[in-house]
Amino acid sequence: MTRASRPQGPTTLRNWKPATALLSASALLTLSACGSNNGSTDSAKRPTSPSTAAPSASASPSPSSSVSVDQAAVLEAYSRMWDEQAKAYAKGDAKGTDLDKYAAALALSGTEDDLKDLRTKGIVTTGAPTHKTTVDVLETDKKVPHAKLTDCLDSAGWRFIYRTSGKPVEMPKDRLVRYVTKVEAEKWGKQWKIVDITPQQHAC
Repeated sequence: MTRASRPQGPTTLRNWKPATALLSASALLTLSACGSNNGSTDSAKRPTSPSTAAPSASASPSPSSSVSVDQAAVLEAYSRMWDEQAKAYAKGDAKGTDLDKYAAALALSGTEDDLKDLRTKGIVTTGAPTHKTTVDVLETDKKVPHAKLTDCLDSAGWRFIYRTSGKPVEMPKDRLVRYVTKVEAEKWGKQWKIVDITPQQHAC
């Protein structure tokens, strides 16, 4: 699975490795929080009405009566991050992708760490997870605009294979395939970037 990457939280630096966690016997129970350290969590929250993106990693929401321009931009950034992340995992390297346009801070470095780990195991991926994402909080009046999202991530179509043989990697039978993921984003200049992802240990 982000953060097949490894971002971390502001005080407890824990690794988020969705892709490699899917390969472990404990599956999602080994996933932990990830985040940024740039002071984006220190002011009062002003929740907006939740808005839903299409359940696809490549969906690009457009503003509508229920989705504002900023909400659509945040959802698109999250969707595009996963598009680029899937490309990176498919070839085992983020080079040549636009991942750094949509992911930042520990979210980006975590993905790179995870890719390095998978390369040592000779593992790449095919397909991609799908998403059903809502915007829970949107704060555009902060010095650094901030948003919180909830994603129902479905990894059923995201498959791990050994690069040389093409054989599938054996997965734990009791792993969670669809699960809740909490996401945080910040607007850096004109671009929203995903800076924190926390896979939850329950299905959606």
